[in-house]
This record gives sequence, structure tokens and C-alpha cells, in this order.
Amino acid sequence: MHMHHVPRLHPVLWASLGAYFMASLVHFVHNAEYIALYPNMPAWVSRESVCLVWAGISAMGSVGVALVLFGAKTPGLALIGLYGLMGLDGLGHYALALCSEHTLVMNATIWFEVGAGVLLAVTCCVCARAKSPYGPVSAQVEVRRC
Repeated sequence: MHMHHVPRLHPVLWASLGAYFMASLVHFVHNAEYIALYPNMPAWVSRESVCLVWAGISAMGSVGVALVLFGAKTPGLALIGLYGLMGLDGLGHYALALCSEHTLVMNATIWFEVGAGVLLAVTCCVCARAKSPYGPVSAQVEVRRC
């Protein structure tokens, strides 16, 4: 019998990831469903392209999580942090039209995504600098051989 260290994510990082995932999903679903109502949106942006972009961004976060869980803490946290910073892309809506030209729900989904993304990026920075209890820590798992 011997002990192995199994990398895992701290609950605060999981919570930040979950918050950003949901914020991103809500914003992109709203974009996809109401793309024609978003002011000054380029004609080439379609429901399908919005969904594909969201899938690509989400894949980035998933790869980051996998890297951390497989022991590559620094590159994994960097990728998760970049995933969170992708939430700033929602601010691009305001390059096309003023905040007042968007509906309350449009503004809410944009700012929910931005805020959750920044929170995730900051959480990744804290995790990268800390050993424990803030960063990904290793759980000791007892392995018994038959």
C-alpha cells in the first residue's frame, strides 16, 4: 500500500469556473436566439456562428481543466485564465452600439459574462501563486494492491 497525490481543483476555482461557464452560456444563447435584435450586428454573424464560437471558447476551458487535473498546473491555469478573459469579448457589443441601444437583458448577459470571466481570471492568478489552500491541491489517495 502506498499514497499517490491526485491533482484536483480547489472548490473556489470550480465555483468560478461554473459561474463563468453559466454566464458565457447564457450570453451566447441569448446572442444566438436574438441575433437579429442586437444593434448593428454584422450580417455575417449567424446563430450557427455564435454557437460555434461558444463551443470553441468552452473547449479552451475544458482543456485547461484537463491539464490541471493531469498535473500540468501552470499551463492549465493559464489556459483557464485565458478562457475567463474571453468573457471580455462581450464588451465588443458596445463598439457596435451604445449601452443604451441594447435591451436590459442584453446588457445584463454581457456584464454577467464579463464579470464572471474577470473573476475566473483573477482566481486563476491567485491559484497559480498559492500552494495551498488557494491553489489546486493534491488529495492523498491510498492505493492498495491486491
